[in-house]
Amino acid sequence: MNTQEMVLEKGFYDAVIDPHLDLFAEIDRLKKEKNAVILAHFYQEPDIQDVADYIGDSLGLAQKAKETDADRIVFAGVHFMAETAKILNPTKKVLLPDLKAGCSLADSAPAPLFRLFKEKHPNHIVVSYINCTAEIKALSDIICTSSNAVKIIESIPPDQPIIFAPDKNLGAWINKKTGRDMLLWNGSCMVHEIFSLEKITKLKMRHPNARLIAHPECEDPVLAVADYIGSTTQLLKFSETDSHNEYIVATETGILHQMQQRSPGKTFIPAPPDNSCACNDCPHMKRNTLEKLYLCMQYETPEITMDEPLRLAAKKPMDRMLEISKAAGLIG
Repeated sequence: MNTQEMVLEKGFYDAVIDPHLDLFAEIDRLKKEKNAVILAHFYQEPDIQDVADYIGDSLGLAQKAKETDADRIVFAGVHFMAETAKILNPTKKVLLPDLKAGCSLADSAPAPLFRLFKEKHPNHIVVSYINCTAEIKALSDIICTSSNAVKIIESIPPDQPIIFAPDKNLGAWINKKTGRDMLLWNGSCMVHEIFSLEKITKLKMRHPNARLIAHPECEDPVLAVADYIGSTTQLLKFSETDSHNEYIVATETGILHQMQQRSPGKTFIPAPPDNSCACNDCPHMKRNTLEKLYLCMQYETPEITMDEPLRLAAKKPMDRMLEISKAAGLIG
């Protein structure tokens, strides 16, 4: 049985890679041969970030996925991100290095339950955070990301009731920022809820000159003591332009690679979780590896597929998000 047969018949990850293979060179070769683009989230491991054509947060990745002229989109992220790329690019082949790279936040909003919840509030429109499944997107009126959430909500008339899903922490933060009273679905991200306020407080005492920067998916007690709150891209830009030299970073640790690259003279400290494990590493994001990325490109599997009615229903609120973001000057 040759390697390709092994991939198809015995299981994708049983394929054996020659240990002497230069994966960086091979991935670069495959990108050119297959007219492929690699889109990677900030939370990916450093090696994947280093071979990616574009690294960004959910909003930037959605924009790049929509505008690419590549034949194949290799999405180094989690499942809902690859789904988003497929929603925006029905004729392109969308690949995900590990099909099991899911998302605890997306999983916290099962579509059948959310549909019932929505039906109980027929006068509400639904704004859903992009970290959700295609089925939830299809039940939404507008999608948002942490970068554009405030602008999206501010674009909606003040007297219009809103359901916000699936992240209750992001939704609560938006309510505070905008003065709205959105109805929040009870979902959350396992990584951003694990940070320990007590340990962060002690860490700040040991590093009195460090600024605490946090993602709005964090719980309110952490956000209440943060010096700056923003999306991954906003946190990255803040760390580049701010005059301080030391930062405690309350989000997934993958972003520290970009922070360190862009500001080599500064110190970045991951915010501690409330136990002894490395729980501020997203286990789903970290399922992707350079080896899986190579196999994915070589054999063009796993591929993301989607029924056309679902894709069209999910695309409508995505397009609305991109329209509002462009009008607000958040994307070019």
